Amino acid sequence: MELRRDVFQAIADPTRRAIIMLVAIQAMTPSAIAGNFDSSRQTISKHIQILTECELLEQEQSGREIYYQLNPEKLKTIADFIAPFRQFWDEKFNKLEAVMKNYQPKKDSD
Repeated sequence: MELRRDVFQAIADPTRRAIIMLVAIQAMTPSAIAGNFDSSRQTISKHIQILTECELLEQEQSGREIYYQLNPEKLKTIADFIAPFRQFWDEKFNKLEAVMKNYQPKKDSD
């Protein structure tokens, strides 16, 4: 049985989140991705490998170059997990907003 990395482990790292943001805009080669970081190319390659293993990134061969692009379907896994929490907090903030609209501060009597 092949053990795959979990998408939540992958996005826990800020560098990997930054890589996701970069390739969300356009497909990029590993060299182009690494050019955006102060880390070594080997370190960035490891991050790309992890993102690819958990299927957040897909690779496409174009001639001699490999381009990495975002897999939006795998991001949906993350969005689906977060959705109930977003709804919960939206409801809480809406209630707080309603309370604050009705709040009248006491005026100081000097």
